[in-house]
Amino acid sequence: MEPFRLHLFVCTQQKPEGIPSCPARGSVAVLGALDREIQERGLNHEVQLTTCGCMGLCDEGPVMVVYPAGVWYRRVQPSDISDIVSTHLGNGKPVNRLVWNDAPAMKAMSVEHGEKFRDAMAARDKAGMLPDRLDQMIRGYMPSRCILTALELDIFTAVGDGANAEQIGARIHANARAVAMLLNALVALGLLSKSGDDYKNTAESARFLVQGSKDNHRNGLLHTANIWHRWSTLTDAVRTGTRIPVDYDDTPEWTRNFIAGMQRNAKARAPLVVKALGTAGVRRILDLGGGSGAYSIAFAKACPYVQCEILDIPEVVPLTSEYVSQAGVSAQVSLRAGDMLQDDFSSGYDLIMLNAICHMFSEEQNQDIFRRAHQALARNGRLVVQDFILNPDKTGPQHAALFSLNMLVATEAGASYSELEYTNWMNAAGFTDVRRIDLPGPSDLIVGLVK
Repeated sequence: MEPFRLHLFVCTQQKPEGIPSCPARGSVAVLGALDREIQERGLNHEVQLTTCGCMGLCDEGPVMVVYPAGVWYRRVQPSDISDIVSTHLGNGKPVNRLVWNDAPAMKAMSVEHGEKFRDAMAARDKAGMLPDRLDQMIRGYMPSRCILTALELDIFTAVGDGANAEQIGARIHANARAVAMLLNALVALGLLSKSGDDYKNTAESARFLVQGSKDNHRNGLLHTANIWHRWSTLTDAVRTGTRIPVDYDDTPEWTRNFIAGMQRNAKARAPLVVKALGTAGVRRILDLGGGSGAYSIAFAKACPYVQCEILDIPEVVPLTSEYVSQAGVSAQVSLRAGDMLQDDFSSGYDLIMLNAICHMFSEEQNQDIFRRAHQALARNGRLVVQDFILNPDKTGPQHAALFSLNMLVATEAGASYSELEYTNWMNAAGFTDVRRIDLPGPSDLIVGLVK
């Protein structure tokens, strides 16, 4: 049974650099062109497009197959896609100049490829070579550091509409030779293009990494650069059990980048939280550590009767005010400078939110916040925790386990916590009907009710 009239498979099996593969020959671009063309021609309800692993025909890639007829194409380029979609997918006539129909030769090539691969893997194993997966994880810092340095130097903005290494070096006050090496690496990573001695931004880097662009993420990503420096202290943090002080902590620039980084994540997740919780019966909200105010802003926009109060440290509140003002909800969102670990919360709230906050604090600090939140909530009020929630044995999900180390290097006693821990803390504080609400993405909600 075929749920679609046609089913396309495109090989996107990544292989080590220098080894023949469909991605090395452009299959990812082919896949993107196929998807766009299928959508534009209104064939997306008739044609299913699927990526697949190696088909053993790497030297003839990019390779794709169209089922149910089993038509094989080889050496496909993005420029061929319009013909394939209109002629084959639209009118049922394969594009003969690209069709590969020598079944014996295809089978022989695929079998030979499989045998060579298995022999090579056996030889590597016998020699005790490091597996590719492990080697890639160990070297994973290299592309990361390259991009973060480019962001710190504001390379992508300096590239502008196109420039050479000497011009870019002058703009960022850096050594031209070293800048050229960094630029070439960025080309290799697909974030710049190069023609002669001139470099240009790709569509992706121009959209997301250039200062002043509509979807610029640079300021928020500079917080990731700060985190990278902190992770360099991980060894000593493991030895001592807590973060290692560094010179650049808590400067105004650090705080602004931190809030920008949090806004980058929160503005996409805030509508999901509002949808999951609903606004029925919600009139007063206390947003603890609200940061950029994204969650209060989302609730204010979802319901004109909601009044939100954001409590955050004095250094953050002026930044929060900027985001609230830009969102046009100042009449519904008020700000209070203070310390959630010590200050009185007041009372009568229908909802108290802790979005991406609990991981900053110790178990004892979270338990105290939960107790005081219970006292501050009205009857039928809810405490909502949004965070990366660990499995019971704390070995996954991977993002939450790694983020726990992020809290080790960045906080005095923070960590990622499990659903059971949050549930026990809420129950101990007097909450009932504690439940988990799964959200798309890496974080979920734990909600407790006051009766």
